[in-house]
Amino acid sequence: MHHYELIPTVCFNCEAACGLLAYIDKETGQVKKLEGHPLHPGSRGRNCAKGPATVSQLTNPERILYPLKRVGKRGDGQWSRVSWEEALDDIAGRIRKSIIEGRKDEVVYHVGRPGEDEYTERVIRSWGIDGHSSHTNVCSSGGRAGYAFWMGMDRPSPDYTSAKFILMMSSHLESGHYFNPNAQRIIEAQQKGTKIAVIDTRLSNTASKADYWLSPYPGTETALLLAIANQLIQTDRFNHKFVRDWTNWAEFLADRQYLENLKARRFIESVPDGQTFEDFVTVLKQLYSHYTPEFAAEESGVSAKMLRQIADEIARAGEAFSSNIWRNAAAGHRGGWMITRAIMFLNVLMGAVGEEGSMIPNAWVKFVPARNSAPAPIREWNENHWPREYPLSYFEMSFMLPHILKKRGKRLEVYFTRVMNPVWTFPDGFSWIEMFQDEKRVGCHVTLSPVWSETAQFSDYILPMGLATERHDLHSYETHAAQWIGFRQPVLRVAKARRGDAITDSRDANPGEVWEENEFWIELSWRIDPDGKLGIRQHFESPYRPGEKITIDEYYQWIFENAVPGLPEAAALEGMTPMEYMRRYAAFEITKDVFAVHKRELDKDLLQHAEIRPQPYSSSDGTATTSSVTNAAVWVDKLPHQANHAPQPGPFKNEKGQLRAGIIVDGRAVKGFPTPSGRLEFFSTTLRDWGWPEYAIPIYPRNDRERDEMVHIVSQVHHKTIDVNKGEYMLLPTFRLPTLIHSRTNGAKWLHETAHTNPVWINPVDAKRLGVKTGDEVRIATEIGSLVDKVWVTEGIKPGVIACSHHLGRWRLHETTGSDRWNSSLVKMDDGGDGNWKIGRVHGPQPWKSSDPDTSRVWWTDGGVHQNIIFPVQPDPISGMMCWHQRVTVERVVGGSRYGEIQVDTKQSYHAFERWLELTRPAPGPGGLYRPYWMLRVLKPHPDAYVVPESKPGMLDRAE
Repeated sequence: MHHYELIPTVCFNCEAACGLLAYIDKETGQVKKLEGHPLHPGSRGRNCAKGPATVSQLTNPERILYPLKRVGKRGDGQWSRVSWEEALDDIAGRIRKSIIEGRKDEVVYHVGRPGEDEYTERVIRSWGIDGHSSHTNVCSSGGRAGYAFWMGMDRPSPDYTSAKFILMMSSHLESGHYFNPNAQRIIEAQQKGTKIAVIDTRLSNTASKADYWLSPYPGTETALLLAIANQLIQTDRFNHKFVRDWTNWAEFLADRQYLENLKARRFIESVPDGQTFEDFVTVLKQLYSHYTPEFAAEESGVSAKMLRQIADEIARAGEAFSSNIWRNAAAGHRGGWMITRAIMFLNVLMGAVGEEGSMIPNAWVKFVPARNSAPAPIREWNENHWPREYPLSYFEMSFMLPHILKKRGKRLEVYFTRVMNPVWTFPDGFSWIEMFQDEKRVGCHVTLSPVWSETAQFSDYILPMGLATERHDLHSYETHAAQWIGFRQPVLRVAKARRGDAITDSRDANPGEVWEENEFWIELSWRIDPDGKLGIRQHFESPYRPGEKITIDEYYQWIFENAVPGLPEAAALEGMTPMEYMRRYAAFEITKDVFAVHKRELDKDLLQHAEIRPQPYSSSDGTATTSSVTNAAVWVDKLPHQANHAPQPGPFKNEKGQLRAGIIVDGRAVKGFPTPSGRLEFFSTTLRDWGWPEYAIPIYPRNDRERDEMVHIVSQVHHKTIDVNKGEYMLLPTFRLPTLIHSRTNGAKWLHETAHTNPVWINPVDAKRLGVKTGDEVRIATEIGSLVDKVWVTEGIKPGVIACSHHLGRWRLHETTGSDRWNSSLVKMDDGGDGNWKIGRVHGPQPWKSSDPDTSRVWWTDGGVHQNIIFPVQPDPISGMMCWHQRVTVERVVGGSRYGEIQVDTKQSYHAFERWLELTRPAPGPGGLYRPYWMLRVLKPHPDAYVVPESKPGMLDRAE
């Protein structure tokens, strides 16, 4: 019989942040198992395999338990154990010197998924550096940018529970963002009769559960979505009142020059004399009449009949129509963001935005509390992350960092990687290896990680950080129709504290000397600014003990006592302090009042001090225009205080410097949307004014000539440019297995036992042409390199398209270090000189002796093949998204096994980078700025930092 103490925390093996209950054996003090937390508002006690598998990561014999410092060259695999003191002093000294000497662009924190809101951004802001980098431009920028051009906010939070029809361009029943909380609600809706359609070239598990599966040629999704929109428009089955009240149609009609341009391009027949809503509907019908179901069927390969059926389902659902895209096609293609524009167009037409059963803007269901101090906005702009060539890039151009540093002649002094494995996750990994091996380019590389990774092999320090049950994080995710916060906490630390044990920091409860980032950042910041003269230390002082170092308990105590509405009252009802309440429940639901925020009337007190005046329209040439429709807005000198600090687009100012608090709709002063017009932007004046006018409305080329003219929104693997006779195929690499996610599932032995191969999906038609069967080897070649993988013949992929999962193909350079032995292959890496790299497989996973008897029971010998490393960088010139789909050639391997063999030429990688760079239209934009000030941006700098300095050249201005 076991006696357990139950302590709640939150999973960290994906971004859904599902609740976990740790079962701690009262006799041994060990975490024996993890199960679902029934009181967690998002996951409701249900978990996928990744959550309970965390317990196997805790006892993983491959864990890094002590700080390590490189001995010898980067990548040689030689390490010595060092103290935290030595590592902290070295790193802090380097950062302090960089700040004092004005080299602020040489300090970078590169994070994949932080697992928390605001904490590290606040740290970096306190240092005064523009040093945050992320993985988002290899993940979701295509989706985010498309939504932002519509509504300012950058992603949807579908209310699946109440939807009458669901259209997904994702695999949210098996993976995807917030998939477990989403999957629960999707299935519940389906059980109540809701129909589901999935658009995915590949037959995913999600598609197999759908009522409709649409399998288009990759990159043609915009065509079929606009055909569905056209069906709704031509038959007047759209919500006229919503479109009239809540879109910027009047601004579109006011730009007569733009309309004339559409006429010249033969998208519309005539420019209307009037500017009424009826005139707009007439233009709308002309504009989209070209996108017939038959046109879309020929372009996409999806039948016209099915497209009409989907339009009928959407029309029947009305406002209760829910849709979603996250990665999928938006992450695969040049112009992927336009696919997002097109799918949201369907929601806008139906008025299915912010209503029950519809698509809710994410900021309405997210809550970020204030902190006890707020560092001033930074006054730096770092072109290593935000180069002027990509002014509308939705996040940092992180996946191109080696090429950007080379092109700009820059270096880094301190480079942190955390939940980030660029050598393996990003495209063109050998260029990253070359960057890391050059100590003149990167002075000190610090990996913050619980486990080994391909990137960690090229570090100077590896500092052990806690797993989900060993760290603190506070977060709020957009899982369903409610605002809530989750509190990840180190469960053994909590248990020890309950018993009265003295706890200085999380190292006192974690194995070895494993720490947690939040305490690490506090200590590092004090060492960077020991006397407080840099203005950094003040943000890491206790709000309860002035001048003394803040503890992690005090940090969260202040938030829970002062910044979470309703939490102190809920705690008091149970006779607890707010901190005790969160320690007990690890989650708190703030409100379910998240619908129709745009319709909420402004406070009467605010209106007493406000000025109501129109927002001016402008034409394509920048001159003012007039409209018969009043575009009145509510202007104030100061916006009202908000408890929710979730990032919001804006602020929006008029010529008098006043701030927009809302807009006037049907005579009522309401909140509206955080866009330049205050409405949903069918017509994006941002795209128009920042050099991309031809793409300012949802649009798609109709013929070969327009594909040439509109190359920026045409997929780099458009099927009409693929020559099958030359062995060319489209490679779809943007899916993963449900139980694995990037590097976070390293060490989860149960997960790797169940999933450890990533064969190439090939349709039987193509298999016959290539002369291959399941299990045969094929060589897949991109423009920069090749790999050898095994074949899986399946009708789950379209002819002419092949597919391969990422999240597999882990490798290590040394037998006992470099990557997790549960799932990685030992490889030999050769630099043949002049950028010619090779990887050869020595052996796959195999048994080994350790403290865990299961290591001797490893029965699988295949760890998959690393595919991303043979991909060139392919940045979308507008959103900045890595366009993942690849044009490849495929040939059968004969004459023996070459499985896992990889070859890459990094000279060709750099040429590819330069070629895609030529597609950009660089800043400065209006006002001489790097970027539109209203758009969301991590570490949003002071407005002065947005001005592009005339004295500094851009990348396109530089000679090699």
